[in-house]
Amino acid sequence: MNAHTIKVKGPGLGKGWTWFALSLTGMALIACQPKAPDSGANDPKTEAGADGDAGLAKPSMTITVEKPSTDNIGLLLDANGNVSAWQEASVGAEVSGLRLATVTANVGDRVKKGQILATFVTATAEAESLQGKAAEMQAEANHENAKADADRARSIEDTGALSQSQIAQYLTAEKVSKAQWEAAKAAFSATQIRLGNTSVKAPDDGVISARSATVGGVVGAGQELFRMVRQGRMEWRGEVTPGELGRVKLGQEVKVTLATGTELPGKVRAISPTADLQTRNIIVYVDLPRHEELTAGTFAKGRFVLGESSALTVPAAAIVVRDGHSYVFVIGADNKAAQRKVQTGRRVGERVELLDGLKPDESVAVKGAGFLNEGDFVKVVK
Repeated sequence: MNAHTIKVKGPGLGKGWTWFALSLTGMALIACQPKAPDSGANDPKTEAGADGDAGLAKPSMTITVEKPSTDNIGLLLDANGNVSAWQEASVGAEVSGLRLATVTANVGDRVKKGQILATFVTATAEAESLQGKAAEMQAEANHENAKADADRARSIEDTGALSQSQIAQYLTAEKVSKAQWEAAKAAFSATQIRLGNTSVKAPDDGVISARSATVGGVVGAGQELFRMVRQGRMEWRGEVTPGELGRVKLGQEVKVTLATGTELPGKVRAISPTADLQTRNIIVYVDLPRHEELTAGTFAKGRFVLGESSALTVPAAAIVVRDGHSYVFVIGADNKAAQRKVQTGRRVGERVELLDGLKPDESVAVKGAGFLNEGDFVKVVK
């Protein structure tokens, strides 16, 4: 028997030994393989590369910065109020019992002083005028007759042809006839005035703001037919509290902003001597220039210009409002953004006053400030 030959007896043992031998051979081959170098953190080159990437972090965004500036800003007092007519004139009928024949003016029309706005039917007034003229002529004739009798009585007074009583009667009749003539002339003048009042005329230049006259209507004396804004002038009536009243002076400049957004210059004309019993506010009357957008009864805001004071300001784009508070992002020497809460004040154009929270020598983000967060690394450009 060959010494290297091993015989295994027994059923089923040949296959088991074969698999065992193959497993031992595979393990031996794996053990003989050369060990691959570890690519982990122990490699000095890898460690150096990681540190280099951390030191060259990329900026999150590009921004512009600006330092706050000291500017002169006007001291302002804000108030609310309404636009009202400077003066309104009521145009009414001066005759009664006459029918309106024509109405030539409408709401919104600009009229001149003396311009005819409406007319009444003149037939009745004309008849009354003719009657008055006839009564005047009759009284004049009676006076001339009485005067002639009185003159004859005077001429024969010394002859004794007439008694003193008769002479006195002639002289008295002359005076009575003259008084009757004057009364007739006055009555005729009244009918002429009544005839003239059949034309309703504008008492001043202005704009018609209301009209109640209708053709065919019979109105009474004094009944309002039109209402007009005298000279087309409007004013702003602002409301201020008693505590603010001491800062308002006559002739002071006011910037009034209409509901349309238009800003108009104005001046304080008068200050009410009493306060409103309900609001306890005091009305300030401000004259406004003529403007097509002025409408009586509309709301308007006003700003009283009280003077000027120096203030620390930044561009409005630098202010970021979050959660109801105002912030700026201060950019340090390391180009990192630091969120800073600030207190804002007045705003003039594109500049906003800062009352607290920022130093004059600190730089704040302007363009792109609304996209920054605390600690962001940024790139600053001019």
